[in-house]
Amino acid sequence: MPQTAQPESSRSISGSAARTPRLWAVVLAACAGQFLVVLDVSVVNVALPSMRATLSLSETGLQWVVNAYTLTFSGLMLLGGRAADLFGRKRVFLAGLALFTAASLAGGLAQEPWQLLAARGIQGMGAAILAPATLTLLTTSVPEGPARTKAIATWSAVGAGGGAAGGLVGGVLTDAFSWRWVLLINVPVGVLVLVAAAVWLTESREESVRRLDVPGALLVTLGLGAVAYGIVRTDSAGWTAPSALGPLGGGLAMLALFVAVEARSREPLVPLRLFRSRAVSSANVAIFINGLAMFAMWYFLSLYTQNVLHYTPLQAGFALIPHSLTIVLGSKIAPFLMARMGDRYLAVTGAAMAGLGYLWQGSMGADGAYVTTLLGPGVLMALGAGLAATPLATIATATDDPGEAGLLSGLFGTGRTMGGALGLAVLSTVAAARTDGAEDPASLAAGYGMAFYAGAVLLGACVLFMLVALPRTVREQA
Repeated sequence: MPQTAQPESSRSISGSAARTPRLWAVVLAACAGQFLVVLDVSVVNVALPSMRATLSLSETGLQWVVNAYTLTFSGLMLLGGRAADLFGRKRVFLAGLALFTAASLAGGLAQEPWQLLAARGIQGMGAAILAPATLTLLTTSVPEGPARTKAIATWSAVGAGGGAAGGLVGGVLTDAFSWRWVLLINVPVGVLVLVAAAVWLTESREESVRRLDVPGALLVTLGLGAVAYGIVRTDSAGWTAPSALGPLGGGLAMLALFVAVEARSREPLVPLRLFRSRAVSSANVAIFINGLAMFAMWYFLSLYTQNVLHYTPLQAGFALIPHSLTIVLGSKIAPFLMARMGDRYLAVTGAAMAGLGYLWQGSMGADGAYVTTLLGPGVLMALGAGLAATPLATIATATDDPGEAGLLSGLFGTGRTMGGALGLAVLSTVAAARTDGAEDPASLAAGYGMAFYAGAVLLGACVLFMLVALPRTVREQA
């Protein structure tokens, strides 16, 4: 691809950015990084039963294999986005990828549950540093207009494909080798991307950003973690127990303190003025609500295929291939549909389609047939998720100020991943309440189905919200 002039929106950045980056290298590096961090949200799902058997993990421990990653990922992503603007997008991209790769190695070699959970938490930290830089590289390097929309669509498709392909990758590796390879596989891939990015990418940063709001980052991370832990505790202790109410109350207090700190800080992690923008506030709320429902889909489908239908990890991975292909297809055709339907109506259509799929999936039983129990509802859910992702990302990250690019990317990623972490905690509690401790296939299917029904309600609420709140175009701010 021939080199393209640096877009107007990124001319205020400095460093070695005077040398125009190869756009193909930027897109490739951004998509590779995004694929890795999103893959690791879902790749462990198929391996969870094997992890439980090897390390004697409890049911709550299984949730935290996922949540230790997603909570540190979502809680620190705002800090990662700001760090990319301050220290340089290339430098932060490389640092995040190196930390993510090292933690993957540690997790794959874990011998005790706490070692695995600690490694997953550090993986999440690396992902939080890496992920915002991937989107910021695109929004500051690719000119605004159709080219940027296509680049974001490719980034969304690769991210969606990473989440969807996790089931297949996890199944193949767990069956052929062991669950450890769902983490160890990141090491050679991470090293390869690290070397390629170091050679191909050029540095850029924002002169106006001078420092990081570390207190704000700690408060939001600890607050989210405490809220999620309190929700998980309701599974065994109930909603009125002090062991659940304490973390919930403490987490909400820390989140309230976070808002107060941001309001008084000279350089806040999240300038509250951003939420005066209708595009930013509504798109981030929408992606948060979507995340509450969407993320848990892969978790419950992986458990359903193995615990109820008695698929092997490899069979479970292959069973979810159509889901993977469909979500990528939805993300790739989104720019074509956005030009004809508009961003808002495509996001609404996608969420509504996914909600219908959730209703269908909720009817799953202990002896469900593949076509009607997994394929049909799964394709509907995945296509809706793919169609909704690109317009929401486009609306949420549209800005004329290059100094806000990393922040908006981090804010969008935080809303999506935070919603996923809290949604998994809530929907797992819903499923556990329905099964009431029973582990026979019929009871488990009923519990998983109830979680999907709850997800359908969330997506229905999101559709109504987007119809009212989303702007008609990304330029409509109020």
